[in-house]
Amino acid sequence: MFKSGSAPLARPAILPDTSNRSGLPAFASVGDVLRAYEGDDAIFVLYPKKIAAAARTFLNGFPGKVLYAVKANPHPAVLKTLWTSGVRNFDVASTREVDLVQSVVPGAKLFFMHPVKSRAAIRHAYECGVRDFSFDSADELQKMLEVTGYASDLTLHLRVALPKGGAAMPLSGKFGADRDQAVELLGEARRHAFKLGVTFHVGSQCLEISDYDMALAYVRSIVDASGVEIDSIDCGGGFPVPYPGMSPRPMGEYFSAIRSSLSAHGFAGLQVLGEPGRALCAQGGSTLARVELRKGGDLYLNDGSYGSLFDAAQCAWKFPVKLHTVEPRDQGETEAFRFFGPTCDSLDVMNGPFELPADVQEGDWVEICHLGAYGQALSSRFNGFYSETTVAVMA
Repeated sequence: MFKSGSAPLARPAILPDTSNRSGLPAFASVGDVLRAYEGDDAIFVLYPKKIAAAARTFLNGFPGKVLYAVKANPHPAVLKTLWTSGVRNFDVASTREVDLVQSVVPGAKLFFMHPVKSRAAIRHAYECGVRDFSFDSADELQKMLEVTGYASDLTLHLRVALPKGGAAMPLSGKFGADRDQAVELLGEARRHAFKLGVTFHVGSQCLEISDYDMALAYVRSIVDASGVEIDSIDCGGGFPVPYPGMSPRPMGEYFSAIRSSLSAHGFAGLQVLGEPGRALCAQGGSTLARVELRKGGDLYLNDGSYGSLFDAAQCAWKFPVKLHTVEPRDQGETEAFRFFGPTCDSLDVMNGPFELPADVQEGDWVEICHLGAYGQALSSRFNGFYSETTVAVMA
Protein backbone atom coordinates (compact mmCIF):
# COMPACT_ATOMS: atom_id res chain seq x y z
CA MET A 1 0.00 0.00 0.00
CA PHE A 2 2.97 2.32 0.53
CA LYS A 3 5.86 2.92 -1.82
CA SER A 4 9.18 1.21 -1.26
CA GLY A 5 11.12 2.82 1.54
CA SER A 6 8.04 3.65 3.60
CA ALA A 7 7.31 2.10 6.96
CA PRO A 8 5.69 -1.35 6.62
CA LEU A 9 1.94 -1.20 7.02
CA ALA A 10 0.27 -2.97 9.90
CA ARG A 11 -3.23 -4.19 9.16
CA PRO A 12 -5.40 -2.37 11.66
CA ALA A 13 -9.15 -2.79 11.99
CA ILE A 14 -11.82 -1.65 14.42
CA LEU A 15 -11.60 -4.75 16.60
CA PRO A 16 -8.47 -6.43 15.27
CA ASP A 17 -6.61 -9.64 15.76
CA THR A 18 -4.76 -8.38 18.80
CA SER A 19 -1.80 -10.70 18.18
CA ASN A 20 -0.52 -8.01 15.80
CA ARG A 21 0.10 -4.93 17.99
CA SER A 22 3.30 -3.57 16.45
CA GLY A 23 1.92 -0.05 16.07
CA LEU A 24 1.20 2.16 13.10
CA PRO A 25 3.41 3.46 10.30
CA ALA A 26 4.35 6.99 11.34
CA PHE A 27 4.79 10.04 9.13
CA ALA A 28 5.83 13.62 9.78
CA SER A 29 2.95 15.13 7.80
CA VAL A 30 -0.14 14.33 5.76
CA GLY A 31 1.83 15.28 2.67
CA ASP A 32 4.34 12.55 3.45
CA VAL A 33 1.48 10.07 3.80
CA LEU A 34 0.02 10.93 0.41
CA ARG A 35 3.36 10.88 -1.37
CA ALA A 36 4.01 7.38 -0.05
CA TYR A 37 0.53 5.91 -0.54
CA GLU A 38 -0.28 3.62 -3.46
CA GLY A 39 -3.60 2.23 -2.29
CA ASP A 40 -7.10 2.90 -3.61
CA ASP A 41 -9.00 3.40 -0.34
CA ALA A 42 -9.47 6.24 2.08
CA ILE A 43 -6.82 6.66 4.79
CA PHE A 44 -7.53 6.97 8.51
CA VAL A 45 -5.13 9.30 10.28
CA LEU A 46 -4.38 9.39 13.99
CA TYR A 47 -2.54 12.27 15.66
CA PRO A 48 -1.14 10.66 18.85
CA LYS A 49 0.20 13.95 20.22
CA LYS A 50 -3.28 15.50 20.09
CA ILE A 51 -4.81 12.49 21.85
CA ALA A 52 -2.14 12.64 24.54
CA ALA A 53 -2.75 16.37 25.04
CA ALA A 54 -6.49 15.80 25.47
CA ALA A 55 -5.75 13.07 28.01
CA ARG A 56 -3.54 15.41 30.02
CA THR A 57 -6.28 18.03 30.02
CA PHE A 58 -8.70 15.60 31.66
CA LEU A 59 -6.23 13.95 34.00
CA ASN A 60 -5.07 17.34 35.28
CA GLY A 61 -8.44 19.05 35.42
CA PHE A 62 -11.41 16.72 35.83
CA PRO A 63 -12.35 16.46 39.53
CA GLY A 64 -12.34 12.67 39.67
CA LYS A 65 -11.38 9.44 37.93
CA VAL A 66 -11.22 9.52 34.12
CA LEU A 67 -12.75 6.55 32.25
CA TYR A 68 -12.20 6.46 28.50
CA ALA A 69 -15.40 5.49 26.65
CA VAL A 70 -13.93 2.86 24.32
CA LYS A 71 -16.84 3.02 21.87
CA ALA A 72 -15.63 6.42 20.62
CA ASN A 73 -12.56 4.85 19.02
CA PRO A 74 -11.41 1.34 19.98
CA HIS A 75 -8.32 1.31 17.76
CA PRO A 76 -5.41 -0.29 19.67
CA ALA A 77 -3.18 2.70 18.89
CA VAL A 78 -5.71 4.99 20.60
CA LEU A 79 -5.91 2.73 23.65
CA LYS A 80 -2.13 2.54 23.93
CA THR A 81 -1.72 6.29 23.50
CA LEU A 82 -4.20 6.98 26.26
CA TRP A 83 -2.56 4.39 28.51
CA THR A 84 0.90 5.85 28.06
CA SER A 85 -0.61 9.29 28.73
CA GLY A 86 -1.85 8.13 32.14
CA VAL A 87 -5.42 6.93 31.55
CA ARG A 88 -5.91 3.78 33.61
CA ASN A 89 -9.69 3.28 33.51
CA PHE A 90 -11.84 2.28 30.53
CA ASP A 91 -15.60 2.24 30.02
CA VAL A 92 -16.56 -0.85 28.02
CA ALA A 93 -19.91 -1.98 26.65
CA SER A 94 -19.42 -5.49 25.24
CA THR A 95 -17.52 -8.74 25.56
CA ARG A 96 -15.31 -7.79 22.63
CA GLU A 97 -14.42 -4.44 24.19
CA VAL A 98 -13.52 -6.22 27.43
CA ASP A 99 -11.22 -8.59 25.54
CA LEU A 100 -9.74 -5.84 23.37
CA VAL A 101 -8.78 -3.54 26.22
CA GLN A 102 -7.36 -6.36 28.32
CA SER A 103 -5.25 -7.55 25.41
CA VAL A 104 -3.87 -4.10 24.53
CA VAL A 105 -3.48 -2.59 28.01
CA PRO A 106 -3.65 -5.53 30.44
CA GLY A 107 -3.34 -3.39 33.56
CA ALA A 108 -6.46 -1.33 32.87
CA LYS A 109 -9.45 -1.26 35.20
CA LEU A 110 -12.68 -1.85 33.31
CA PHE A 111 -16.13 -0.44 34.03
CA PHE A 112 -18.98 -2.22 32.22
CA MET A 113 -21.31 0.79 32.00
CA HIS A 114 -23.78 -0.45 29.38
CA PRO A 115 -27.11 -0.61 31.28
CA VAL A 116 -28.41 -3.66 29.34
CA LYS A 117 -26.15 -6.70 28.98
CA SER A 118 -26.54 -10.33 28.03
CA ARG A 119 -26.03 -12.92 30.71
CA ALA A 120 -23.05 -14.27 28.79
CA ALA A 121 -21.48 -10.80 28.69
CA ILE A 122 -21.94 -10.32 32.44
CA ARG A 123 -20.47 -13.74 33.16
CA HIS A 124 -17.49 -13.19 30.89
CA ALA A 125 -16.75 -9.72 32.29
CA TYR A 126 -16.97 -10.94 35.87
CA GLU A 127 -14.65 -13.85 35.11
CA CYS A 128 -12.22 -11.32 33.59
CA GLY A 129 -12.14 -9.36 36.82
CA VAL A 130 -14.69 -6.66 36.09
CA ARG A 131 -16.58 -5.62 39.21
CA ASP A 132 -18.20 -2.33 38.17
CA PHE A 133 -21.52 -2.66 36.33
CA SER A 134 -24.31 -0.27 35.37
CA PHE A 135 -28.06 -1.01 35.39
CA ASP A 136 -31.30 0.93 34.99
CA SER A 137 -34.03 -1.60 35.80
CA ALA A 138 -34.99 -4.20 38.39
CA ASP A 139 -34.71 -6.98 35.81
CA GLU A 140 -31.14 -5.99 34.89
CA LEU A 141 -30.16 -5.81 38.55
CA GLN A 142 -31.60 -9.28 39.16
CA LYS A 143 -29.83 -10.62 36.07
CA MET A 144 -26.44 -9.37 37.29
CA LEU A 145 -26.99 -10.79 40.77
CA GLU A 146 -28.01 -14.20 39.45
CA VAL A 147 -25.17 -14.49 36.94
CA THR A 148 -22.52 -13.53 39.50
CA GLY A 149 -24.00 -15.79 42.16
CA TYR A 150 -25.01 -12.82 44.32
CA ALA A 151 -21.37 -11.82 44.56
CA SER A 152 -20.45 -9.65 47.51
CA ASP A 153 -17.84 -7.60 45.64
CA LEU A 154 -19.99 -5.82 43.04
CA THR A 155 -19.92 -2.06 42.56
CA LEU A 156 -23.28 -1.21 41.02
CA HIS A 157 -23.98 2.07 39.22
CA LEU A 158 -27.62 3.05 38.75
CA ARG A 159 -28.17 4.91 35.46
CA VAL A 160 -30.83 7.60 35.78
CA ALA A 161 -32.63 9.33 32.93
CA LEU A 162 -32.36 13.11 32.87
CA PRO A 163 -34.75 15.81 31.68
CA LYS A 164 -33.75 17.08 28.24
CA GLY A 165 -30.88 19.56 28.27
CA GLY A 166 -28.75 21.41 25.76
CA ALA A 167 -26.77 18.54 24.23
CA ALA A 168 -26.54 18.16 20.47
CA MET A 169 -27.52 14.49 20.91
CA PRO A 170 -29.78 13.81 23.93
CA LEU A 171 -29.29 10.27 25.27
CA SER A 172 -32.00 9.71 27.88
CA GLY A 173 -34.54 8.23 25.49
CA LYS A 174 -33.00 4.75 25.48
CA PHE A 175 -31.42 4.27 28.91
CA GLY A 176 -32.01 5.43 32.44
CA ALA A 177 -34.51 4.92 35.24
CA ASP A 178 -37.09 7.64 35.86
CA ARG A 179 -37.23 9.31 39.27
CA ASP A 180 -39.66 6.93 40.99
CA GLN A 181 -37.93 3.84 39.60
CA ALA A 182 -34.54 5.21 40.61
CA VAL A 183 -35.64 5.74 44.21
CA GLU A 184 -36.80 2.14 44.47
CA LEU A 185 -33.77 0.70 42.66
CA LEU A 186 -31.30 2.46 44.94
CA GLY A 187 -32.94 0.87 47.96
CA GLU A 188 -32.91 -2.58 46.37
CA ALA A 189 -29.35 -2.34 45.05
CA ARG A 190 -28.01 -1.09 48.38
CA ARG A 191 -28.93 -4.44 49.90
CA HIS A 192 -26.60 -6.29 47.53
CA ALA A 193 -23.86 -3.91 46.42
CA PHE A 194 -20.42 -3.76 47.95
CA LYS A 195 -20.41 -0.19 46.67
CA LEU A 196 -23.27 1.75 45.13
CA GLY A 197 -23.18 4.69 42.76
CA VAL A 198 -25.38 6.78 40.50
CA THR A 199 -24.48 7.52 36.90
CA PHE A 200 -26.03 9.83 34.31
CA HIS A 201 -25.30 11.19 30.85
CA VAL A 202 -26.21 14.76 29.90
CA GLY A 203 -26.07 13.88 26.20
CA SER A 204 -23.36 13.79 23.56
CA GLN A 205 -21.68 17.08 22.66
CA CYS A 206 -23.16 19.05 25.59
CA LEU A 207 -22.87 22.77 24.94
CA GLU A 208 -24.57 23.92 28.15
CA ILE A 209 -22.26 23.71 31.17
CA SER A 210 -25.26 24.24 33.48
CA ASP A 211 -26.66 20.85 32.40
CA TYR A 212 -24.18 19.14 34.72
CA ASP A 213 -25.42 21.20 37.67
CA MET A 214 -29.04 20.40 36.83
CA ALA A 215 -28.16 16.72 36.60
CA LEU A 216 -26.38 16.69 39.95
CA ALA A 217 -29.27 18.52 41.61
CA TYR A 218 -31.66 15.94 40.15
CA VAL A 219 -29.52 13.06 41.42
CA ARG A 220 -29.38 14.68 44.85
CA SER A 221 -33.18 14.69 45.05
CA ILE A 222 -33.30 11.00 44.09
CA VAL A 223 -30.68 9.97 46.63
CA ASP A 224 -32.42 11.95 49.39
CA ALA A 225 -35.77 10.40 48.55
CA SER A 226 -34.28 6.90 48.62
CA GLY A 227 -32.87 7.31 52.11
CA VAL A 228 -29.72 5.34 51.24
CA GLU A 229 -26.09 6.35 51.08
CA ILE A 230 -24.15 6.10 47.85
CA ASP A 231 -20.42 5.74 47.37
CA SER A 232 -19.85 7.34 43.97
CA ILE A 233 -21.25 9.68 41.37
CA ASP A 234 -20.52 9.21 37.67
CA CYS A 235 -20.93 12.37 35.57
CA GLY A 236 -20.85 10.38 32.34
CA GLY A 237 -19.66 11.95 29.11
CA GLY A 238 -20.95 14.71 26.89
CA PHE A 239 -17.78 16.81 26.97
CA PRO A 240 -17.75 18.68 23.64
CA VAL A 241 -15.26 19.54 20.93
CA PRO A 242 -15.38 22.59 18.61
CA TYR A 243 -17.03 21.45 15.40
CA PRO A 244 -17.95 24.17 12.89
CA GLY A 245 -21.06 25.96 14.10
CA MET A 246 -20.51 24.75 17.66
CA SER A 247 -18.45 26.85 20.07
CA PRO A 248 -18.20 25.15 23.47
CA ARG A 249 -16.66 26.88 26.45
CA PRO A 250 -13.09 25.88 27.40
CA MET A 251 -12.92 22.46 29.05
CA GLY A 252 -11.52 23.96 32.24
CA GLU A 253 -14.80 25.80 32.75
CA TYR A 254 -16.68 22.50 32.59
CA PHE A 255 -14.37 21.02 35.21
CA SER A 256 -14.72 24.04 37.52
CA ALA A 257 -18.50 24.02 37.20
CA ILE A 258 -18.73 20.28 37.94
CA ARG A 259 -16.44 20.66 40.95
CA SER A 260 -18.60 23.48 42.33
CA SER A 261 -21.82 21.56 41.70
CA LEU A 262 -20.51 18.44 43.41
CA SER A 263 -19.79 20.49 46.50
CA ALA A 264 -23.06 22.42 46.37
CA HIS A 265 -25.13 19.25 46.18
CA GLY A 266 -23.30 17.29 48.86
CA PHE A 267 -21.26 14.94 46.68
CA ALA A 268 -17.80 16.33 47.36
CA GLY A 269 -16.80 13.43 49.62
CA LEU A 270 -17.72 10.71 47.12
CA GLN A 271 -15.64 9.05 44.46
CA VAL A 272 -16.30 10.96 41.23
CA LEU A 273 -16.12 9.39 37.77
CA GLY A 274 -16.30 10.79 34.26
CA GLU A 275 -16.56 8.99 30.91
CA PRO A 276 -15.09 11.18 28.15
CA GLY A 277 -14.92 9.60 24.72
CA ARG A 278 -15.34 12.21 22.02
CA ALA A 279 -13.34 14.83 23.94
CA LEU A 280 -10.31 12.54 24.24
CA CYS A 281 -9.99 11.43 20.63
CA ALA A 282 -12.13 13.47 18.20
CA GLN A 283 -9.47 16.06 17.40
CA GLY A 284 -6.85 13.32 17.33
CA GLY A 285 -8.12 11.68 14.16
CA SER A 286 -9.23 12.44 10.62
CA THR A 287 -10.05 10.77 7.32
CA LEU A 288 -8.24 11.39 4.06
CA ALA A 289 -10.73 10.87 1.24
CA ARG A 290 -9.73 11.12 -2.41
CA VAL A 291 -11.81 13.07 -4.94
CA GLU A 292 -12.87 10.61 -7.66
CA LEU A 293 -15.02 13.05 -9.63
CA ARG A 294 -16.22 16.62 -9.51
CA LYS A 295 -19.63 17.70 -10.83
CA GLY A 296 -19.83 21.42 -10.24
CA GLY A 297 -20.32 21.84 -6.50
CA ASP A 298 -20.51 18.09 -5.85
CA LEU A 299 -17.44 16.04 -4.93
CA TYR A 300 -17.53 12.25 -5.20
CA LEU A 301 -15.18 10.78 -2.57
CA ASN A 302 -13.85 7.32 -1.79
CA ASP A 303 -15.34 7.49 1.73
CA GLY A 304 -18.82 8.43 2.88
CA SER A 305 -21.72 7.83 5.22
CA TYR A 306 -21.22 4.07 5.22
CA GLY A 307 -17.60 4.71 6.04
CA SER A 308 -16.37 7.27 8.55
CA LEU A 309 -18.76 10.11 7.60
CA PHE A 310 -21.91 8.77 9.26
CA ASP A 311 -22.36 11.86 11.46
CA ALA A 312 -21.78 14.18 8.51
CA ALA A 313 -24.66 12.48 6.68
CA GLN A 314 -27.13 11.44 9.36
CA CYS A 315 -26.58 14.32 11.80
CA ALA A 316 -25.59 16.95 9.22
CA TRP A 317 -22.43 17.87 11.14
CA LYS A 318 -20.13 20.16 9.23
CA PHE A 319 -16.71 18.77 10.05
CA PRO A 320 -13.64 20.95 9.40
CA VAL A 321 -12.02 20.13 6.06
CA LYS A 322 -8.66 20.74 4.40
CA LEU A 323 -7.55 20.16 0.83
CA HIS A 324 -4.31 18.25 0.14
CA THR A 325 -2.71 17.88 -3.26
CA VAL A 326 0.09 15.45 -4.01
CA GLU A 327 1.77 18.10 -6.13
CA PRO A 328 1.66 21.59 -4.54
CA ARG A 329 -0.31 24.32 -6.30
CA ASP A 330 -1.68 27.71 -5.35
CA GLN A 331 -5.08 27.61 -3.68
CA GLY A 332 -7.15 30.75 -4.02
CA GLU A 333 -10.79 31.46 -3.28
CA THR A 334 -12.99 28.91 -1.55
CA GLU A 335 -16.31 27.43 -2.56
CA ALA A 336 -19.02 25.48 -0.76
CA PHE A 337 -19.23 21.80 -1.72
CA ARG A 338 -21.47 18.82 -1.13
CA PHE A 339 -19.92 15.36 -0.74
CA PHE A 340 -21.10 12.04 -2.11
CA GLY A 341 -19.68 8.75 -0.85
CA PRO A 342 -18.56 5.84 -3.07
CA THR A 343 -21.49 3.45 -2.62
CA CYS A 344 -24.43 2.95 -4.98
CA ASP A 345 -26.84 4.24 -2.34
CA SER A 346 -28.17 7.75 -3.00
CA LEU A 347 -28.43 8.23 0.78
CA ASP A 348 -24.63 8.30 0.80
CA VAL A 349 -24.53 12.09 0.77
CA MET A 350 -23.06 14.69 3.11
CA ASN A 351 -24.71 18.04 2.40
CA GLY A 352 -22.32 20.19 4.44
CA PRO A 353 -21.69 22.69 2.98
CA PHE A 354 -17.94 22.13 3.18
CA GLU A 355 -15.68 25.06 2.29
CA LEU A 356 -12.71 24.10 0.10
CA PRO A 357 -10.51 25.82 -2.49
CA ALA A 358 -12.55 26.43 -5.63
CA ASP A 359 -10.05 24.63 -7.86
CA VAL A 360 -10.44 21.22 -6.21
CA GLN A 361 -10.18 18.46 -8.80
CA GLU A 362 -10.03 14.70 -9.32
CA GLY A 363 -7.09 13.14 -7.51
CA ASP A 364 -7.00 15.73 -4.72
CA TRP A 365 -7.46 14.55 -1.17
CA VAL A 366 -9.89 16.05 1.34
CA GLU A 367 -8.97 15.72 4.99
CA ILE A 368 -12.14 15.59 7.07
CA CYS A 369 -10.98 16.53 10.56
CA HIS A 370 -12.26 15.81 14.08
CA LEU A 371 -13.19 12.26 13.07
CA GLY A 372 -11.08 10.56 15.72
CA ALA A 373 -14.35 9.86 17.54
CA TYR A 374 -17.22 7.96 15.91
CA GLY A 375 -15.60 8.05 12.48
CA GLN A 376 -13.51 4.94 11.97
CA ALA A 377 -15.49 3.24 14.74
CA LEU A 378 -18.74 3.45 12.73
CA SER A 379 -17.31 2.38 9.37
CA SER A 380 -18.94 -0.55 7.60
CA ARG A 381 -17.99 -2.66 4.56
CA PHE A 382 -21.12 -1.88 2.58
CA ASN A 383 -20.78 -2.26 -1.19
CA GLY A 384 -17.16 -3.38 -0.79
CA PHE A 385 -15.90 0.10 0.07
CA TYR A 386 -13.83 0.24 3.25
CA SER A 387 -10.32 0.99 4.41
CA GLU A 388 -7.85 -1.03 6.43
CA THR A 389 -5.22 1.68 6.30
CA THR A 390 -4.50 3.68 9.44
CA VAL A 391 -1.40 5.81 9.89
CA ALA A 392 0.00 8.06 12.58
CA VAL A 393 1.01 11.64 11.81
CA MET A 394 3.38 12.92 14.45
CA ALA A 395 2.43 16.59 14.20
